Amino acid sequence: MASCLKKVVFLLLLSSLAAQQHLCAADPTDGFTRVQFTDENRMLQKPYDKAPEDRYSKVDGVEKFWIYTNDKPFKEGSPTRPRTEIRITGHDYTSGVWQFEGNFFVPQGTSGAIIMQVFGAANEATTLQLRVVNGDLKYYWKNVVAANIYSRWVRLNVIHNVSAGKVTIFIDGDQKLVVNDHGQATFYFKYGVYGALSGSSNYMESRWKGIKLFKK
Repeated sequence: MASCLKKVVFLLLLSSLAAQQHLCAADPTDGFTRVQFTDENRMLQKPYDKAPEDRYSKVDGVEKFWIYTNDKPFKEGSPTRPRTEIRITGHDYTSGVWQFEGNFFVPQGTSGAIIMQVFGAANEATTLQLRVVNGDLKYYWKNVVAANIYSRWVRLNVIHNVSAGKVTIFIDGDQKLVVNDHGQATFYFKYGVYGALSGSSNYMESRWKGIKLFKK
Protein backbone atom coordinates (compact mmCIF):
# COMPACT_ATOMS: atom_id res chain seq x y z
CA MET A 1 0.00 0.00 0.00
CA ALA A 2 2.80 2.41 0.95
CA SER A 3 4.56 1.62 -2.31
CA CYS A 4 1.42 2.48 -4.30
CA LEU A 5 1.05 5.78 -2.43
CA LYS A 6 4.66 6.66 -3.21
CA LYS A 7 4.06 5.98 -6.89
CA VAL A 8 0.93 8.15 -6.90
CA VAL A 9 2.78 11.01 -5.18
CA PHE A 10 5.69 10.65 -7.62
CA LEU A 11 3.36 10.77 -10.63
CA LEU A 12 1.56 13.80 -9.22
CA LEU A 13 4.89 15.58 -8.76
CA LEU A 14 5.90 14.77 -12.32
CA SER A 15 2.58 16.07 -13.61
CA SER A 16 2.97 19.27 -11.59
CA LEU A 17 6.52 19.83 -12.87
CA ALA A 18 5.42 19.28 -16.47
CA ALA A 19 2.61 21.79 -16.03
CA GLN A 20 5.01 24.35 -14.53
CA GLN A 21 7.47 23.85 -17.39
CA HIS A 22 4.68 24.36 -19.90
CA LEU A 23 3.53 27.54 -18.17
CA CYS A 24 7.10 28.85 -17.97
CA ALA A 25 8.13 27.87 -21.51
CA ALA A 26 9.98 30.61 -23.36
CA ASP A 27 7.90 32.85 -25.58
CA PRO A 28 9.18 33.36 -29.15
CA THR A 29 9.47 37.09 -28.45
CA ASP A 30 11.70 36.69 -25.37
CA GLY A 31 14.95 38.60 -25.85
CA PHE A 32 13.56 40.70 -28.71
CA THR A 33 12.83 44.43 -28.74
CA ARG A 34 9.48 45.67 -30.02
CA VAL A 35 9.70 47.75 -33.20
CA GLN A 36 7.44 50.75 -33.74
CA PHE A 37 4.71 49.79 -36.20
CA THR A 38 1.73 51.98 -37.13
CA ASP A 39 -0.82 52.32 -39.93
CA GLU A 40 1.75 54.44 -41.78
CA ASN A 41 3.80 51.26 -42.20
CA ARG A 42 0.94 49.43 -43.92
CA MET A 43 0.94 49.62 -47.73
CA LEU A 44 -2.16 47.96 -49.16
CA GLN A 45 -1.76 46.04 -52.42
CA LYS A 46 -5.06 45.00 -54.03
CA PRO A 47 -6.52 44.36 -57.51
CA TYR A 48 -5.77 47.55 -59.44
CA ASP A 49 -9.34 47.98 -60.68
CA LYS A 50 -10.94 47.71 -57.23
CA ALA A 51 -11.41 50.29 -54.51
CA PRO A 52 -9.70 49.38 -51.20
CA GLU A 53 -13.04 48.77 -49.49
CA ASP A 54 -13.97 46.22 -52.18
CA ARG A 55 -11.22 43.84 -51.00
CA TYR A 56 -10.15 45.05 -47.53
CA SER A 57 -11.69 46.15 -44.24
CA LYS A 58 -10.51 46.91 -40.72
CA VAL A 59 -13.03 46.74 -37.88
CA ASP A 60 -12.20 46.67 -34.16
CA GLY A 61 -8.57 45.89 -34.91
CA VAL A 62 -9.33 42.96 -37.23
CA GLU A 63 -8.08 43.31 -40.80
CA LYS A 64 -9.99 41.30 -43.40
CA PHE A 65 -8.50 40.53 -46.82
CA TRP A 66 -10.32 38.81 -49.67
CA ILE A 67 -9.88 38.12 -53.38
CA TYR A 68 -11.43 36.06 -56.17
CA THR A 69 -9.27 33.86 -58.35
CA ASN A 70 -10.14 35.86 -61.49
CA ASP A 71 -9.33 39.25 -59.92
CA LYS A 72 -6.80 41.53 -61.59
CA PRO A 73 -3.19 41.77 -60.31
CA PHE A 74 -2.08 44.67 -58.11
CA LYS A 75 -0.96 46.76 -61.08
CA GLU A 76 -1.66 46.82 -64.80
CA GLY A 77 0.69 44.66 -66.85
CA SER A 78 1.82 42.55 -63.89
CA PRO A 79 1.91 38.80 -64.61
CA THR A 80 1.31 37.99 -60.93
CA ARG A 81 -1.78 36.42 -59.40
CA PRO A 82 -4.42 38.50 -57.58
CA ARG A 83 -3.69 39.65 -54.06
CA THR A 84 -4.94 41.78 -51.22
CA GLU A 85 -1.96 42.15 -48.94
CA ILE A 86 -0.26 44.54 -46.57
CA ARG A 87 3.34 45.18 -47.51
CA ILE A 88 5.06 46.40 -44.32
CA THR A 89 7.12 49.47 -45.15
CA GLY A 90 9.77 51.38 -43.24
CA HIS A 91 11.26 48.20 -41.81
CA ASP A 92 13.06 46.57 -44.73
CA TYR A 93 16.17 44.79 -43.49
CA THR A 94 19.39 43.20 -44.74
CA SER A 95 20.89 42.00 -41.45
CA GLY A 96 20.02 41.17 -37.87
CA VAL A 97 17.32 38.95 -36.40
CA TRP A 98 13.77 40.06 -37.17
CA GLN A 99 10.44 38.69 -36.05
CA PHE A 100 6.87 38.99 -37.32
CA GLU A 101 3.95 38.20 -35.03
CA GLY A 102 0.26 38.10 -35.87
CA ASN A 103 -2.94 36.18 -35.25
CA PHE A 104 -4.72 34.87 -38.33
CA PHE A 105 -8.09 33.34 -39.12
CA VAL A 106 -8.85 31.54 -42.39
CA PRO A 107 -12.47 30.53 -43.09
CA GLN A 108 -13.47 27.10 -44.33
CA GLY A 109 -13.06 26.74 -48.10
CA THR A 110 -10.11 29.05 -48.72
CA SER A 111 -7.34 27.04 -50.39
CA GLY A 112 -4.31 27.66 -52.58
CA ALA A 113 -3.86 30.97 -50.78
CA ILE A 114 -0.62 32.50 -49.53
CA ILE A 115 -1.32 34.37 -46.29
CA MET A 116 2.14 35.48 -45.11
CA GLN A 117 5.48 36.09 -46.81
CA VAL A 118 9.02 37.10 -46.11
CA PHE A 119 9.79 38.87 -49.35
CA GLY A 120 13.30 38.96 -50.80
CA ALA A 121 15.85 36.30 -51.80
CA ALA A 122 19.06 36.01 -53.77
CA ASN A 123 17.63 34.36 -56.90
CA GLU A 124 13.86 34.28 -56.43
CA ALA A 125 11.09 36.48 -55.10
CA THR A 126 10.62 35.19 -51.55
CA THR A 127 12.39 33.64 -48.61
CA LEU A 128 9.17 32.34 -47.07
CA GLN A 129 5.60 31.71 -48.15
CA LEU A 130 2.97 30.27 -45.82
CA ARG A 131 0.09 28.77 -47.78
CA VAL A 132 -3.29 27.43 -46.82
CA VAL A 133 -3.93 24.19 -48.71
CA ASN A 134 -7.13 22.29 -47.93
CA GLY A 135 -7.17 23.43 -44.32
CA ASP A 136 -3.46 22.96 -43.58
CA LEU A 137 -0.85 25.69 -43.28
CA LYS A 138 2.18 24.78 -45.38
CA TYR A 139 5.70 26.00 -46.10
CA TYR A 140 5.22 26.71 -49.81
CA TRP A 141 3.66 23.44 -51.09
CA LYS A 142 5.93 21.34 -48.89
CA ASN A 143 6.00 20.86 -45.11
CA VAL A 144 2.80 21.05 -43.10
CA VAL A 145 3.42 23.72 -40.46
CA ALA A 146 0.00 23.38 -38.80
CA ALA A 147 -2.92 21.10 -39.63
CA ASN A 148 -6.63 21.89 -39.54
CA ILE A 149 -6.34 25.66 -39.16
CA TYR A 150 -9.76 26.51 -40.66
CA SER A 151 -12.10 28.82 -38.76
CA ARG A 152 -10.02 29.41 -35.64
CA TRP A 153 -7.60 32.08 -34.52
CA VAL A 154 -3.95 30.98 -34.74
CA ARG A 155 -0.94 32.85 -33.37
CA LEU A 156 1.97 32.97 -35.81
CA ASN A 157 5.56 34.01 -35.09
CA VAL A 158 8.21 34.02 -37.81
CA ILE A 159 11.86 34.68 -36.91
CA HIS A 160 14.39 35.43 -39.66
CA ASN A 161 18.03 35.24 -38.59
CA VAL A 162 19.79 36.78 -41.57
CA SER A 163 23.41 36.00 -40.62
CA ALA A 164 22.53 32.37 -39.85
CA GLY A 165 20.37 32.12 -42.97
CA LYS A 166 17.52 30.54 -41.00
CA VAL A 167 13.77 31.06 -40.73
CA THR A 168 11.95 29.65 -37.70
CA ILE A 169 8.17 29.31 -37.56
CA PHE A 170 6.11 29.10 -34.36
CA ILE A 171 2.42 28.26 -34.11
CA ASP A 172 0.62 29.20 -30.88
CA GLY A 173 4.02 29.60 -29.21
CA ASP A 174 5.37 26.19 -30.25
CA GLN A 175 8.28 25.86 -32.67
CA LYS A 176 7.12 23.96 -35.76
CA LEU A 177 9.71 24.38 -38.48
CA VAL A 178 13.24 25.67 -39.12
CA VAL A 179 14.31 26.15 -42.74
CA ASN A 180 17.12 27.81 -44.66
CA ASP A 181 16.41 31.18 -46.16
CA HIS A 182 17.03 31.78 -49.87
CA GLY A 183 20.12 33.94 -49.81
CA GLN A 184 21.08 37.52 -49.07
CA ALA A 185 18.71 40.28 -50.18
CA THR A 186 16.65 43.17 -48.88
CA PHE A 187 13.78 41.62 -46.95
CA TYR A 188 10.35 42.70 -45.74
CA PHE A 189 7.17 41.14 -44.38
CA LYS A 190 3.77 40.79 -46.07
CA TYR A 191 0.46 39.40 -44.84
CA GLY A 192 -3.06 39.08 -46.24
CA VAL A 193 -4.13 36.80 -49.07
CA TYR A 194 -2.45 36.09 -52.42
CA GLY A 195 -3.54 33.47 -54.92
CA ALA A 196 -1.02 30.68 -55.53
CA LEU A 197 -0.08 29.75 -59.08
CA SER A 198 -2.37 26.73 -59.04
CA GLY A 199 -5.03 25.12 -56.89
CA SER A 200 -6.67 28.31 -55.70
CA SER A 201 -10.28 28.30 -54.57
CA ASN A 202 -12.58 30.76 -56.31
CA TYR A 203 -12.83 32.88 -53.14
CA MET A 204 -9.91 33.37 -50.74
CA GLU A 205 -9.92 35.18 -47.41
CA SER A 206 -7.78 35.72 -44.34
CA ARG A 207 -8.22 37.89 -41.26
CA TRP A 208 -5.45 39.29 -39.09
CA LYS A 209 -5.05 41.04 -35.76
CA GLY A 210 -2.28 41.85 -33.29
CA ILE A 211 0.41 42.46 -35.89
CA LYS A 212 3.76 43.22 -34.23
CA LEU A 213 7.40 43.45 -35.27
CA PHE A 214 10.47 42.71 -33.16
CA LYS A 215 14.23 42.67 -33.69
CA LYS A 216 17.50 41.97 -31.88
